[in-house]
Amino acid sequence: MIRLLLLFLVLLSTPLFSQKEPKKYGTTSAADDGKLILAKQKLYAGDYASALATYKEVEKSSPENSTVKYYIALCQVHLNQKPQAKEALLQALKFNNGVKPETHLLLAQLIQEEGNFDEALQHMNTFDSSISGSKVEEETLAEAKLCRSQCMVGKSKLDQPLNVTVTNLGPNINSKYDDKNPCISADGRNLVFTTRRPETTSSERDIEGDGGYYEDIYYSALDTNSKSFTAALPVAGAINTKAHDACTSISPDGKQIFIYKNDASKAESRGGNIFVSKIAGDKWKAPVSLGKPINSSYWEGGVCVSADGKRYFFTSERKGGYGKSDIWMVEKLSKNEWGKPVNLGAEVNTEYDEAGMFLAPDGKTLFFCSNGPNSMGSYDILKTTFENGKWSAPVNLGYPINTGSKEGQITLSADARFAYVSSNRKGGLGESDVYMIDLKEYAILEKDGRPKTNNGLSILKGTIREGYEGYGMQDTEIKVTNLSNQEVSTTLTNENGEYFFTLKGGQYQLEISKKGYAPISEKIELPLEAAETPIVEKGYLLKSNL
Repeated sequence: MIRLLLLFLVLLSTPLFSQKEPKKYGTTSAADDGKLILAKQKLYAGDYASALATYKEVEKSSPENSTVKYYIALCQVHLNQKPQAKEALLQALKFNNGVKPETHLLLAQLIQEEGNFDEALQHMNTFDSSISGSKVEEETLAEAKLCRSQCMVGKSKLDQPLNVTVTNLGPNINSKYDDKNPCISADGRNLVFTTRRPETTSSERDIEGDGGYYEDIYYSALDTNSKSFTAALPVAGAINTKAHDACTSISPDGKQIFIYKNDASKAESRGGNIFVSKIAGDKWKAPVSLGKPINSSYWEGGVCVSADGKRYFFTSERKGGYGKSDIWMVEKLSKNEWGKPVNLGAEVNTEYDEAGMFLAPDGKTLFFCSNGPNSMGSYDILKTTFENGKWSAPVNLGYPINTGSKEGQITLSADARFAYVSSNRKGGLGESDVYMIDLKEYAILEKDGRPKTNNGLSILKGTIREGYEGYGMQDTEIKVTNLSNQEVSTTLTNENGEYFFTLKGGQYQLEISKKGYAPISEKIELPLEAAETPIVEKGYLLKSNL
């Protein structure tokens, strides 16, 4: 909302609000001139539905006004009425009575989204010709440069498709509404996602936004027999509210959901902040703000966490970044102590938006979305790897994982044999849908993409209990070392005494310790299996040494 307000104030002082602009491209009455000014005020204030209605009124008396049709299309794009927007732009070109140059740019962007990159580039060439010798805003020129760059990326990716299969998850998961942000637990059995479908016929709409239903978080479990996901339902418990609630990730152990909330009526979530909900039994607790240093007075859009719970990656528009939304990382030093957030740097972040992160089970490969010049169109999924103390240059995952449409965040199972992504590509059930990607013939974590017999990962999890009372023991330290006594990973148990690791198969030494209790030391061996990621459960009882 802050972005929209600033844009509105700037535009009030620009020729965009001139009554004379439409006169250049068609005759309008004095009454219509007033309507055009009002419509543009509504447009740049974000009231797209009302702006569209006003432009439509003017269109009735000026049916061949190309400028009016351009603004009708612009409103329709914001309202996700893209087929209608494309038709309005084509009509504007048909009348050919002094078409606004931006008409060619917007049409190119819509055609780019359809994956017709050559045709989109033709309209970009027309745009370049139409602005020759005229004064065009820097923002428009930057948008045109970005569109051209993305179309070139799209052409190159289409020429080298990946050996993957992308399948819509169907009506058990998707609806005719917006379904996005798939998040899966490391064992691949628990899927949560964000949807804008109505729970009931009385569900409320975001009338101050785009008029759609508010976001809620839904859940589905994998049926191990049919290997398909059950019909999705709202997550049980106190997560969903009457405002926007969107999942940004699920912890590898499936015990925590990280949530984006933006509720103007509540100070702790006003402007956009990150919350966490923990499961208790079979219900989710009321979300609690992550607080500082992750949340700030600026906008924060999402978070994901490493398997050991120590590193948090989050997006923020705070000062010190390189563009709009940047990716930051912060370490959790203890239960109540955090390190200082660190920006991932200019190698990863751009002047555009970076969002939708997922840290792979290998702990070093970070997937994220970006709408920068390395995208095929809108947002694409990129990956970067932490090597030799720094993050590598991000790589576009390629087609058909990415398309000219908008791809949301990706999530992988621990064995990296399947991934899940949201996209508004053609062929879906509604707006954005959740898709499954079969990666058995493409090793997404490898530089060369060549499959291996096994990625070597196993899941080690269990519960540490008090030896006499039997309750789960929170904040018990569990350290894993290799046979050379080198530390591999360490973690603290949660409030239920549970721990969770993803480790390469092999032999390890497990050290369990808590002040006031006798330590436990045990050798363990994690297996390797070609078909799936092995899950080893080890529970322990700690006895007091007092």
